[in-house]
Amino acid sequence: MRKSLPTALATLAVVCLALTPARAAQSYAERVRQAVLPNGLKILLLEDHKAPIAVLQVWYRVGSRNEQLGRTGLSHLLEHLMFKGTQKVGPEEYSKIIQHNGGDDNAFTSDDATTYFATIASDRLGVVIDLEADRMQHLAFDDAQFTPELHVVMEERRLRTEDNPVSALFEQASAVAFSAHPYQWPTIGWMDDLKQATRQDALEYYRTYYSPGNAVVVCVGDFAADALLAQIEKAFGSIPAAAPAPAVRAIEPPQQGENRTVLRRAAQLPFVAIAYHVPNLKGPDAPVLEVISAVLSGGKSARLHQQLVYQKRLARDAGASYELTTIDPGLFILYGQPLPGKSAKNVEQELLGQVERLQRTPVDDRELTKVRNGLEAAFVFGQDSLFYQGMVLGQYEMAGDWRRIDTYLPNMRAVTAQDIMRVAKTYFTPLNRTVATLEPLPSAGKAPEPAPAHPTGVVH
Repeated sequence: MRKSLPTALATLAVVCLALTPARAAQSYAERVRQAVLPNGLKILLLEDHKAPIAVLQVWYRVGSRNEQLGRTGLSHLLEHLMFKGTQKVGPEEYSKIIQHNGGDDNAFTSDDATTYFATIASDRLGVVIDLEADRMQHLAFDDAQFTPELHVVMEERRLRTEDNPVSALFEQASAVAFSAHPYQWPTIGWMDDLKQATRQDALEYYRTYYSPGNAVVVCVGDFAADALLAQIEKAFGSIPAAAPAPAVRAIEPPQQGENRTVLRRAAQLPFVAIAYHVPNLKGPDAPVLEVISAVLSGGKSARLHQQLVYQKRLARDAGASYELTTIDPGLFILYGQPLPGKSAKNVEQELLGQVERLQRTPVDDRELTKVRNGLEAAFVFGQDSLFYQGMVLGQYEMAGDWRRIDTYLPNMRAVTAQDIMRVAKTYFTPLNRTVATLEPLPSAGKAPEPAPAHPTGVVH
């Protein structure tokens, strides 16, 4: 199933329980126990004793960013195949064992990483640890298992992308916006590449990227860190170290002119997306972009919904998307779908008008305070979810260093109205934008549902 990954930290608002003041005051650096085994496996442990459960996540530093043209989709395909068993565990038995022990599990693939996770009673953590250590080293599948799973992935692509014109438009927008970097292709891969994939391709990919030195084990929950560390070391420590995975050297050159692309597909309503190249959290302007995203699209009271949907009755949906924790610089995307009788051109002009407003008129103190408070509340409330605490650790570690999490709130609080104007003028320029438009062909189908801008992940 295609599903948008949590978009940096702003999307943590899905979690609704509050922290106690004492825990809220503690930094991640004060709470996280880090260790690195001799074989290179990094371990991040965060004790949280509010309930007798724990979440264990294994993050592999491999996603569609690590693929090559002609072999796209292997990261996500291998994610599916990781549930096909080992020499000790039969096909599809992994999930059955987790469920038998009262837990649940899943996995997802993004541009930058592949992640496997399970939530289980903390006294059963050893079950998950042993299963993950086993399949890190002993994955086994034959052609009889590979071929049907490949067809499952191909069907997933047909249903979620090829039969969804809005998703197809975002895919095309990325393909046009990036000329040199692998962010240009979709996580699920191009269909023709999937058709050519072989069992040997998947096995070689597994041997290249699934090793202790290319993985991070994250565990959050009700456990004693010292005892759990010993348990993880016992299960994973004997796995041999491997050669470093190939580095991704591609660097996207600066865009020097507007790109435009049109997708003509069967649909009842048009759609428009406008993408700008922007820095990620390694750049000093990233916190400002995070705030701008919230100004434009931080709920129904934010500018795009208020202006395009509520006040002007121009669009059925409008928003913005920014990925803070990508490994390499990505895109800031604005998007909208016109109401019947309205045109994509009208929506595009209004979106660009909102960009010009950011560039010319300072955000007033009241609006900026509301946005900062919203981002801070989302971040703080999110800490009460074991899963999302693990997600934040994993995302930041994949992007460079989990300790950067502690800079999130101070950086958001420091953003000024002048910063917003400066950053909007720097990056939201005609020479740096890609405009993608869906032009409907006649269809008896229903109108496409609004899709999240720049969907980046696929879930098992």
